[in-house]
Amino acid sequence: MPERQLTSAPHGHVLTNTAVWSADGRWIVSDTRSSPDGGIFDGTRIERVEVASGRVEVIYEARHDACCGVATCSPVDGRVVFILGPERPTPDWSYGPERRQGVVVDPSRPGSATPLDARDLVPPFTPGALRGGTHVHTFSGDGRLVASTYEDAILPATATSACEPPREHNRRGIAVSVTGRPVQVTGRHPRNHDGSAFSVVVTRLTDTPRPGSDEISRACEEGWVGTNGYERADGSRQRYAIAFQGTVVSAGGTALAEVFVVDLPDDPAGLETPGDGPLAGTPTTRPSPPATVRQRRLTFTADRRHPGVAGPRHWVRSSPDGRLLACLVRDDAGAPQLVVVSPCGGPLRQVTRAARGVESAFSFSPDGARIACVIEGCVCVVDVGDGSVRRLTTPSPHSPPRPEACVFSPDGRSVAFARVVAGSHGAWTQICVTDA
Repeated sequence: MPERQLTSAPHGHVLTNTAVWSADGRWIVSDTRSSPDGGIFDGTRIERVEVASGRVEVIYEARHDACCGVATCSPVDGRVVFILGPERPTPDWSYGPERRQGVVVDPSRPGSATPLDARDLVPPFTPGALRGGTHVHTFSGDGRLVASTYEDAILPATATSACEPPREHNRRGIAVSVTGRPVQVTGRHPRNHDGSAFSVVVTRLTDTPRPGSDEISRACEEGWVGTNGYERADGSRQRYAIAFQGTVVSAGGTALAEVFVVDLPDDPAGLETPGDGPLAGTPTTRPSPPATVRQRRLTFTADRRHPGVAGPRHWVRSSPDGRLLACLVRDDAGAPQLVVVSPCGGPLRQVTRAARGVESAFSFSPDGARIACVIEGCVCVVDVGDGSVRRLTTPSPHSPPRPEACVFSPDGRSVAFARVVAGSHGAWTQICVTDA
């Protein structure tokens, strides 16, 4: 199949694992981090490339020594959301998981970013504001909500001394921001700021999960379930839900990742209803989920030869109709294979049986019939029904597709991915597309 390299500038072009295409399929967004895997957060621009012409536009450039990256598009309009690191960073407030925020840009007004999640670092904390950093922001199918991972800047990751008062620890969780519900925060801390959305943490975490229970110590690698939710077992519709990887402890004491779902209220205003603790948390406790969310476990893999969700880093992905969730688990030979499960629960169904397994993150086609991923060094599409694999690119041992992203276009006719391409100014990650 024809493959086309869209970018060629001598700098990084890093794709997020999902939603890199504009809603009309005309543009692909990326950031300019220098490392191929994006592990070094040093990008200073959010760009978009026009697929038909290869023309590149800068839609945001960071200021005051900040960096930005991990851009995704709204599925219903032109908005782009991404991470912004601290402006004017200091030794005690430099870039880190708990010191970043989401911002939104309208490409028709490039350079003007609107803060997404508010931040309040001084108790009593403001409901609707967070106390830390968000990461990998994605819009819901209707564009009203934004999901992200969250880490706390108030609580330590571990106990700092045996004499400290009891308090919970910082654990990565999932946050949701309700757009159009702005939150104002007082300026009691120089790193406080307002936000354009009401943000809450929706996952329930514990520092020490009981072995064999459904308690989790970490929630990450999330994705929205369906463009309009999913159908419950009783035939009713769950409008908003997020699937994610949650870290449990097996009965034998081993930590492993399983697939969980958190169901959200149909009316996003319900996310403002406190549960069994303050939405914004306290100086000794994490932010508590709203009373209107329900967290449940879908997969139970402890009895497999290779238990847990595993393989290259990937995010749980849903078919657009919400009927199937896909993730990677290792087969008996240890190769990571695509499996699917219903968001209502039930057995796993293995889709791929590749000798080397799946080698990348992946995405569903708009019709839900195919999944794009890397297998044996080639961008491929996998038939979700029968597991058959069709190669879209030829092997390139010196420049294989990067494992971070294989993303279907909104019309299902193309797949975006990245390669490291050598040129006269060095080797840089470049954006490519191939016909699907």
